[in-house]
Formats: sequence, C-alpha cells, structure tokens
Amino acid sequence: MSCMSVLTRDEAQLRAQFLDVHQYTVELDLTTGDETFDSRTAIRFTARSDGDTFVELKPAELHSVTLDGQPLDPESLSEDRLPLKNLTAGRHELRVHAAMRYSRTGEGMHRFTDPSDGETYVYTQMFMDDVQRVFAAFDQPDLKSVFDVSVKAPEGWTVLANGVTEHRGDGIWQAAPTPLISTYLVAVAAGPWHSVRTEHRGLPFGIHCRRSLAPHLDTDADEILDVTRACFDRYHEKFEEPYPFDSYDQAFVPEFNAGAMENPGLVTFRDDFVYRSAVTDTERQTRAMVIAHEMAHMWFGDLVTLKWWDDIWLNESFAEYMGYQTTAEATRFTDPWTEFGVTRKAWGYDADQRPTTHPVAPENVDDTASALLNFDGISYAKGASALRQLAAWLGEKDFLAGINTHFKRHKFGNATLADFIDSLASATDRDVHAWADSWLRTTGIDTLTPTIAPADGTCTLTAEHAGSRPHRLSVGLYDHDVADEGRLVLRERLDLDVPQTAPQPIGKRPALILLNDGDITYTKIRFDTTSSETVRTGLSGLPDPLTRAVVWNALRDAVRDGELPPAAYLEAARAHLPRETDLAVAQGVLAFAAGQLTEQYLAPKDRPAALATLTSLCRDLLRRTEDGDHPGLRLIAVRHLIGVAAHPETIAAWLADGTVPGGPELDPELRWRILARLAVLGATDEAAIAAELSRDPSATGQEGAARCRAALPDPEAKRAAWEAMFTGDDLSNYLFTATAQGFWQPEQEELVREYVPRFYQDAVALAARRGPAIAVAAGRWCFPAHAVDTENLRLGEDCLRDTELTPALRRTLADRLDDLSRALRVRGEENAE
Repeated sequence: MSCMSVLTRDEAQLRAQFLDVHQYTVELDLTTGDETFDSRTAIRFTARSDGDTFVELKPAELHSVTLDGQPLDPESLSEDRLPLKNLTAGRHELRVHAAMRYSRTGEGMHRFTDPSDGETYVYTQMFMDDVQRVFAAFDQPDLKSVFDVSVKAPEGWTVLANGVTEHRGDGIWQAAPTPLISTYLVAVAAGPWHSVRTEHRGLPFGIHCRRSLAPHLDTDADEILDVTRACFDRYHEKFEEPYPFDSYDQAFVPEFNAGAMENPGLVTFRDDFVYRSAVTDTERQTRAMVIAHEMAHMWFGDLVTLKWWDDIWLNESFAEYMGYQTTAEATRFTDPWTEFGVTRKAWGYDADQRPTTHPVAPENVDDTASALLNFDGISYAKGASALRQLAAWLGEKDFLAGINTHFKRHKFGNATLADFIDSLASATDRDVHAWADSWLRTTGIDTLTPTIAPADGTCTLTAEHAGSRPHRLSVGLYDHDVADEGRLVLRERLDLDVPQTAPQPIGKRPALILLNDGDITYTKIRFDTTSSETVRTGLSGLPDPLTRAVVWNALRDAVRDGELPPAAYLEAARAHLPRETDLAVAQGVLAFAAGQLTEQYLAPKDRPAALATLTSLCRDLLRRTEDGDHPGLRLIAVRHLIGVAAHPETIAAWLADGTVPGGPELDPELRWRILARLAVLGATDEAAIAAELSRDPSATGQEGAARCRAALPDPEAKRAAWEAMFTGDDLSNYLFTATAQGFWQPEQEELVREYVPRFYQDAVALAARRGPAIAVAAGRWCFPAHAVDTENLRLGEDCLRDTELTPALRRTLADRLDDLSRALRVRGEENAE
C-alpha cells in the first residue's frame, strides 16, 4: 500500500461534472475478528461522457473489484485510489470487496471494548474523507446518493444506522434506504446498546449508550428526550421544510474525537455526555446546546450540504448559532449566550489572532487536508457571532425568511456561500453581499474604545473603531446605586451603529460605559479611564451575567494583549468571583486564571503566590456555598481547589474520608481528579493508583490511571509514559490524550526538561504514522506548553520548517507556538518576537 493522497477541489469539481452517483449498496460484516471487518460495496453511477475517474478506498486487503461484471486488478489501487479507466458514457456498476481495519483513533470504524464488562462496540465517524476506511466511495460532498446499508453483527448486538433498522435474522440488520445524502454523513453504530425509545410527531426517537452506562442514561433520559422534543418542535416553527429523515436516534459512543457528529437520523455524541459523576447545570446546558446544534444540521448540512469544504462554516456557524439560540428559546436553559460569551467566543478570539487565522468563509481551501484544519474557533464561534450579528442587522423575520428560501431552493442538494447570500438577499433590501464581504471574507478582530466628550453640560460618546467591519451593538450606561455603592444599575442601553455618523448624546457621565453590552457583535472592547476604575471596584455589582461576561472577556483580552498585568486579573477574580452567581462566568474566569494565566503568563517565581490566591478564592466559594443552595458553584470551587493545591494535606484528607467537609461526597471524577493532583505533588504512588483503578475499572477509570501514572514525579514513570505515547501505537485516542495530560507539569520542569527537544522529533514521526486525529492530540496535549522560554520557541520554529510535517500537526504546532510567543511577550521577554 502506498501513502495516502488527499482530494483536491479541482479533482472534485472535475469528477462532479463527469459523474452522477445513484445508489450505494453497502454490506458490512462485523463478525470476522477483532482487527478487520468485511466490506462489500456496489455503486451504481452514470458517466456523462467517455473518460477516466477513480474511487477512494483504504483497505487492509482488497479482495476483488469488478466494473460492469468485468474484473479489475486490485493491484491498481494506489494512494487509496482505485482508477476507473476508459469509462463510456452511460450507466455503470462498480463492486468492491475488501477487508477493512477497525480504528482505535476515532476515524473510520472505531472499535472499543468496555473494560467494565468486556462488551464491544463499534461506530463510524466518516467525516471529511474517512468513509474510505469503511467502504469504497466517490468521496466528496457534492456527489450525493441513496445509501442502502446492511450489517451482519454478532448475536446480542443492535445495529443503528441513518434509517430505521430491522433485524432480518442470522445477525443481518437492514437499514431503510436513505434519501440523497453525502458520503461523509453515512453512519453505523453496532453493539449491545442500552436503548431508551419513544415516538414524537409520528417518528421513532431513541437514545443509546453502552450497557455499563445504562443507569446514568436512564437517570437523565427524561431530560435528554425533553430537550430533543422541544428543539425538534422549535425547528419546525422556524423552518418550513419538515424534518427530512425517517427517525431520530442519538447514540452516546465511546472515545469520540468531537463533541458530536450530525449524521442524518443517527447523531453520535461523545459519551462523556452521559454523566456518571456530578456536573453543574452549565454542563447540562452544554449538552442541551449540543443536542440543538446537531439537530440544526439536519437541515443545514444534511438536507442542504456544502458543495466543497471551503464552506464548512455554513454547516458549523449556522448550527452553532441555532444551537445556542434554540436552547435559549425552547428549553429550561434560558441563558446559554453567557456561556457562549465566556467560553466559545474566547476560543474564536484566540484563533483569530494567530498567524493561522483565516476568513470565516475562506477562498483557498484547495484540498481535504487543508479543509480539516478549519474546524476551529473561527468556523464555529466567530461564524456564529457573525450570524448573530446578521440576524440583529436584518431582523429575525427576514433572516429566517432567507434561510427558508435557501432550504427550498437547495433541499437534498448542495450549495455555496454565494447561494446562501443570494437566498438571504431575496428576503431584504439590505446589501447582504457587502455585509458578507466585510464579515466573512476578512480576518482578525476589530477593537472598539469609548471616547467621551463634554457637550452643553452633558456628554457624547464616540466608539473609536480599530478595524473595518460594520457593527450593530448596544451600549450599556451604568451608574452606582445610590442606596448600595457596591451595586451598579443600568441607566440606559443604547443602540449604536459603528462606524458612527455623529457622536451619540448620553447625558450625564455614567460610572461605566460598556460597549457591546448584550454581546451581539464580535469585537474586542476597551474601557475609558473612569469605566476601568468602576470595573476594578464594582464588576460583581453588575446586574446581568451576560454583561459581566462581556467585562471579564475584555479583561482577559487585555491580559493576552499585554495591556493588563496578570496579577491585576487575579486581583479582580479574588475581589469579585466570591460574589458571582453565574456558573459559566465562575467556571470561565477560574479556568483562565488557573490555566493560561498561572501556567504561562506568570513567571515561575510568581506562580506560588498565584496558586495561593486561587486557593483562597476557592475556599471563599466553599464557605459561601456551605448552605447547600449553590451545588454547581460548590462543585466548581472543589474542582479548582484540587487543581491549584500546592500542598497535599487537605485534598489527601478528602480522598481518605471520601468526601469534602460539608459535601459533596467524592464521586469517581473527583477521586481521580484528587489522585492526579497528588501524583503531581509526589504524594501518591503506583499502589494507590492501582487500588483506585480496581475500585473504578471503567474506561474513564483507565484514563484516570493513565493520567496519574504519567504525572508521577519519577523518571521511570515519565519514560514509560513517553514510550507509550510515541513508541507504541496501541494507545487509543482517549488513552493517548490522558497520558499526555499527565505528562507535563509546571512543578516538574527539571524532571521533564530532556523531553522538550524530543517532543518535536517524536511528534513528527508519530503524526506521519498514526494520522490526523493523533497528530492533533499530540500537538494539543503533548506540546510542552509549560516551558515558556525562547529555546522551546526556537525548537518549535525549526520544526515548522520541516517539509515532512503533516498538515494537521503543522497547524496545531503553529497555534501552540504562537500561544508560547504571546506568553513570552506578556512576561516581557525581549526575544519574544
């Protein structure tokens, strides 16, 4: 077998002009062993003229190929392509029989054996170009087809697919033929699933997980199904096209690389969403949002699909926007935009300030490898922010009218950005094309800064605009509460269009002027001097969580831009977070403070004081939540106190007692979290890790043990972890990540110093050997981010000059090195540029 190839846009366009693909008949046999499965495919297609083309396939062994009944040479397979030469115009049938490898990395047909009970599960993740790991295909999104799938499975298994499945006997499961869908959306999930089934609006609905998680799924089944039904009904109020498939299954699957995947009729989720330990209401809200996000894809992505991967934002930005908006409208979680502002938007802001930034709608996605790199904070969070701004600018009525026109024009087909903009333009007199050029074809973030000027005894406001995009936003004017100086009250919220045509009168000078109050546009904001002082003393007195989120984001941006000392951010957190009531805000601020800020932006000599500050802050939150009225806030405080503990005594006592004084009792997640921190501090050993694994032998227990073992401050433990990651290839994607998360620790800088240069050479070889999913995991989790020094930066920049780097590793490393360079600048290192 030769090396893999990637499909270029030019090749895809030529093949789409040459072929019509009518139907795939796919027969999979999952009873042939632990390493491979049997795959038989018949593809019926029409060539529009005489000529040559190719079909993609990544087999373990190619048994046979026939074209119109005549055998083709299996040896002609090269670089995952099987050439089809001298086709004549007209109808053809290609038959391919191959053995295909199961995946351990979440790509293609992933196979997982549950350590809790020994049961095995398989599921597909076909996204981008991984259908070739399961069956032969003309693998591009604009060659839609009908898929007729059958699966032979072991006794006792259930098979799920895009359509309703029926057991025909002898282990054979037949799925109903699909409507026209793209190759990357075909899905199968097989195993001894635990299922909860119901019906809604005449359609079968189901939720599924592995058997060992059954009690936890059953506990939350009502909530999951209530959210599913509510979102389904809300989308039918928004969209004129009815749900286009015959059923709606949601399978929570093990070791899934993404949050979820929008396979029509069979959405797959990472089974971390089946909570086996305590979670906050914000985490439940996130699960609801992901359900809403994936359901939005049934229309935008599945019914109407991008023509080529340069328009991936059309899928993800739309689903991200609709996911948050519909969660807010249809479920008990009424304020998900606060979490979006704190978490998702920060992801977009960070990505958009790196050298690897790209437009929301890029024009230079030449091949599938390049396209895979764009699944980032720009395609999701920035694109969703742009659509939220567009909806505010057009008005919700015209926005939805344009969307429905788009569905009507392109249902069961493919569409481009130009098609989308034309559909929106049909519903409004506004210049949507100009809006798209300024918002979707540009990169970077605008910055808005208020300027206040006296005018006839009052004041006027001008939003100084560094950037090029038009913005429609709100400005919050806040005064001190005369009855309570600790509180701020909203005097007025003004609508503002930027660029302005004239200064905006605002009356008497307010204590705080907050641009983008309500967070409906995508921009960095700054404060004038008076507002900065009000924020310093009164941030927690702002009445609305989303308003506080906008302020905390501004402070975070200022730290990252070197305009606010990290210590000042910590002081703000110490002063204001003990009074915070919103879980998303509390979690977001603590995560930034304990993560990027403490581990990278502060010099090592300042880290102990920062950890002490955060410990004190978490103890304040624990004291405040002793009455039991704020369990989510208490859980956040407990998790972070464990993470920043500089001394083992307190958390070791919690572990020994099995509880935090005053609660909560320690569930498996908290026990592993404590043991991992004790490992970092050198306060536990292999015997204790093994004992905990015996207590919790689940898949997450295995990951917890791997994380703890890699975190032990012992040269032999570090050597074993490194070899497991970079020498052996038998770690699954999740066990690889867990090992990497334990390996690097700021407290162990001397112990792991020798591994910093080794990372770059070993990661290059690993990425080439194990593929994109492990390459991304290595770049994200194995990168020595704790080593904030110019030597690490130099080693990384030298590595980027390696022409053999895989695209996935190159992009991930470039991002991590830019983060490292930023940390050096924040620290004031002279050689950071």
